Amino acid sequence: MDLKVLVVEDDLSMQKAIGTGLRKFGYAVDVASDGEESLQLAQVNEYDAIVLDLNLPKIDGIDVLKEIRKFNQEIKVLILSARSEVEDKIAGLDVGANDYMAKPFHFKELEARLRALLRRKFILRDTRIAHGDLQIDTALKQVYVRNQMIDITKKEYGILEYLMMHKDKVIGAEEIIEHVWDSQTDLFSNTFKVHINSLKKKLAVHLGDQEIVKNTRGLGYFIAGVQHESV
Repeated sequence: MDLKVLVVEDDLSMQKAIGTGLRKFGYAVDVASDGEESLQLAQVNEYDAIVLDLNLPKIDGIDVLKEIRKFNQEIKVLILSARSEVEDKIAGLDVGANDYMAKPFHFKELEARLRALLRRKFILRDTRIAHGDLQIDTALKQVYVRNQMIDITKKEYGILEYLMMHKDKVIGAEEIIEHVWDSQTDLFSNTFKVHINSLKKKLAVHLGDQEIVKNTRGLGYFIAGVQHESV
């Protein structure tokens, strides 16, 4: 699935630059400009990682991290701060940060460190998931039918991966959108339907009569082969 990241940075130009850069790498990104807003978002959304500045309005970054660790021990947190003294790094790591980068920084290094943290999170997962003739590689973010790679967009891949990783259940459109798109996405827009219909058409070209992605009226979508009442 697309990995979802919260970027907490009060410098709006830097916030925009980090968010834009991560989206180009396929991440779904939410942003917050102060400590209070970041805690609200972290409490209501599921993030794979947080990029956290320390010098924040309203609530300091260290205090934000302390609060996050009270309700979430698993999420990966990368501190990104102008505080570069050893004592600041130790303080951040002691309250639960997974990594620490000082400003100024190179974006490629930031993305590489974030990627490394997230690899640790998913290290126990097999990178390949198969279902009949269909196979996805979660590390390379590629899709194969009978071992031949097929071309799909990042969002189409995100939808398919999320469904493949939850093959035992019907997934509502809202849940898929929350994991593949940013939180600001309009749940009532046609964006999701356009992407999932396009995904189904592309799979049909290669799979023929094997319809992999199906839906249950009023409930959501699932991978065919699991016992659900479909339409």
